[in-house]
Amino acid sequence: MNETYYEFGTPAERWDRAQLFFDAKEYVTAARILAGLVAESPEKIAPRLLLARAYYHSARLRLAEAELRAVLELSPVEHYARLMLGRTLERQGRPRDAAPHLRMAAAMSGEPVPEAVEG
Repeated sequence: MNETYYEFGTPAERWDRAQLFFDAKEYVTAARILAGLVAESPEKIAPRLLLARAYYHSARLRLAEAELRAVLELSPVEHYARLMLGRTLERQGRPRDAAPHLRMAAAMSGEPVPEAVEG
């Protein structure tokens, strides 16, 4: 992998840089920075969630799914990861796989269960 200037610095500097790229909708670049942060600290939830979002927005859905499943292994009560996993599975054309995650996310957040995923 060719390293560029934005992959250097402290973890805090790279985190800030990744957020800037994400906010600028430069999802591939944000993901590249975040992947390094996740490799260094795989137990941290926030970088994994932002990495999953960057993958999702750049249509790298299998990678997003893998990151979201990793987040849920670390923190099964992370309802936003559960919601994102459901949406990622839906976007992959897997509504049956998505339904339990969407129902659980709705229940965890106190939101009504969407009709599309009921019974």
